[in-house]
Amino acid sequence: MSFRLQPSPPARPNRCQLFGPGSRPALFEKMAASAADVINLDLEDSVAPDDKPEARRNIIQAINDIDWGGKHLSVRINGLDTPWWYRDVVEVLEQAGDRIDQIMIPKVGCASDVYAVDALVTAVERAKGREKPVALEVIIETAAGIAHVEEIAASSPRLQAMSLGAADFAASMGMQTTGIGGTQEDYYMIRDGQKYWSDPWHWAQTAIVAACRTHGVLPVDGPFGDFSDDAGFIAQAKRSATLGMVGKWAIHPRQVALANEVFTPSEAKVTEAREILAAMAKAKAEGAGAAVYKGRLVDIASIRQAEVIVRQAEMITAGRS
Repeated sequence: MSFRLQPSPPARPNRCQLFGPGSRPALFEKMAASAADVINLDLEDSVAPDDKPEARRNIIQAINDIDWGGKHLSVRINGLDTPWWYRDVVEVLEQAGDRIDQIMIPKVGCASDVYAVDALVTAVERAKGREKPVALEVIIETAAGIAHVEEIAASSPRLQAMSLGAADFAASMGMQTTGIGGTQEDYYMIRDGQKYWSDPWHWAQTAIVAACRTHGVLPVDGPFGDFSDDAGFIAQAKRSATLGMVGKWAIHPRQVALANEVFTPSEAKVTEAREILAAMAKAKAEGAGAAVYKGRLVDIASIRQAEVIVRQAEMITAGRS
């Protein structure tokens, strides 16, 4: 282990982030009643330019009036290259109550982008005497963002989560695809005359997970565009979970249950993890550094893997109570 210990990410469930446009306030009550851990009220891509001011007012009213329960409540502002983002931050934080938990920043390309929003958030908090600090989440969806992913992960103590935005990321990288996440038809290899499809998002996800885990930030997978393809969503989510991501976006209500299922450790996995911890505890008491569990060797590294699963399950259980 490095002398510099790896910090722990925020201890809160983030299995599913449900998005809804600020221009459609009729959806807000349903979002509040959903099983999503995080609610993202959107002012960016899902809102037409002429509707931005009204969407902002809708979101402010919703933050103040709706009972969001134990949800982590987030607002996605417009990008820093637009004329809307500063009013998104100022008006939401000045006019909405302390119920808002987080500001999501899209298309972050460097640490300075986060610094700019952090500075504005800090100024509004001080001016208004807000007692509850607002967290930040960033979306990596440009070539610059992935190139600077570690400096972005280290950019602010407010930063709690980082997501991959597959669609804009693909466009920024010049990828020849119109699909949002998932398997891409032309990204394959041939062996013995058979096609084998690889995962074109794997390397970007791995870079995000490594940066996030280094700096105590939650790594989150982004959208899966075909909300009629449950099997494709589940496959993508399982790959993300295996790589170390803690959750995934839902752009349609039907995706919420799918994300929660994938990112909640199964009873079998939790049982196995607890048995591994028990086996290692027994080995330690007997003066051994390793043990045999179901015919395979487990050691100190196995303890760390098992502890991740047990902690995640306990956190989700605590969040339900």
